[in-house]
Amino acid sequence: MSNTLTISERDARRLAVSSQLLDGRRPEGLWQVLQRLRCLQLDPINVVARSHELVLWSRLGAFDAGELDALRWDERRLFEYWAHAASIVLTEDYPLHQLMMRRYPKTAGAYGNRLRDWLEVNERLRTHILDRLRDEGPLAAEAFEDVAVVPWESSGWSTGRSVERMLDILRFQGVVVVAGRHRRARVWDLTERFLPALAAYEPLDEREVVARAAEHALRSLGVARPGDIEEHFIRGRYPGLAEVLAGLEAEGRVHRAGIEGAPATERWYVHADLLPTLERVTNGQWEPRTTLLSPFDNLICHRARTERLWNFAFRTEMYVPKAKRQYGYYILPILHGDRLIGRIAPRLDRRTGVLTIEGMYAEPGVGEREASAVAAAVADLARFVGAGEIRYEGAVPDAWRS
Repeated sequence: MSNTLTISERDARRLAVSSQLLDGRRPEGLWQVLQRLRCLQLDPINVVARSHELVLWSRLGAFDAGELDALRWDERRLFEYWAHAASIVLTEDYPLHQLMMRRYPKTAGAYGNRLRDWLEVNERLRTHILDRLRDEGPLAAEAFEDVAVVPWESSGWSTGRSVERMLDILRFQGVVVVAGRHRRARVWDLTERFLPALAAYEPLDEREVVARAAEHALRSLGVARPGDIEEHFIRGRYPGLAEVLAGLEAEGRVHRAGIEGAPATERWYVHADLLPTLERVTNGQWEPRTTLLSPFDNLICHRARTERLWNFAFRTEMYVPKAKRQYGYYILPILHGDRLIGRIAPRLDRRTGVLTIEGMYAEPGVGEREASAVAAAVADLARFVGAGEIRYEGAVPDAWRS
């Protein structure tokens, strides 16, 4: 293949789905998924299951949650940090996240100035937290005394919660890390103690961080524009990306691509490691699969890209007033082969073991032939979350009713 690739829009979608390990070739195991995705977004909503659990289920089917816990808390090959959102990330990627750690909170603008001023006057609180952790080991936030001179104030949930705010700042700086969970509450420890393997990692210069992160993002995305890379993995932390991509292209690590019918101004890239996958896709050897996606799944976490490649406008409606919701509180998109064909609004009653589908919605042009695959995906979800019964109580497309 030449360095300049021409890809149909359908094959671009298939390459993206395959790169996310969502095609018919299921991945070999949990670690393969983690190495490809590089991050799993964390979210407290648990209507059916935790978001990161749904992301893994969509790719692996039923999996051993104990294996994930072992990787996080025992082997410590994973830790929690900010990727494109609060996420579980790979410890081997620590040098990539150090770019943010070294600079935080050098945020420009009024917010950055207010944050730095607050830290300066609250050095006593910072020292108190670090001394307690150093002397006593892992502690939950409630164990610390609030000795802030100036309380933290915001327009959100963190107003008056100075201890939690300081812990989050120390986490962004790489000083402390979540070392466990107790009844959903985070337990904190010094990073140097919880992740002693970090001593073997050499700090990377900015260009190397951006190059490695961009390669990870491209392998995960399949095909992407520079703006798509900016929004993926270490979102918003790709200084000098254009120059880095030019260098990677010169080295043969990435290839320029064009999507048929797209404007000439759209510049797409494909990672060299994905060329065998692209060849399989374009030669008709692609295998489809039908599954349901977390609302925060890595495939669709960049809404503009989702709309561009799949013509699928997706928004969460958790914070939309009930009367104004179009679909429901908690929505799972339906991936069918290379298309996003609809969405469901599920809710699990853990007391009764009933999975209620409060609504099913098909995209235009989707008909009866997709119904059995969608029903099978819903049944698979029910098994995964331990539901003994499925009830359909809301809207169902006429073509799917039978």
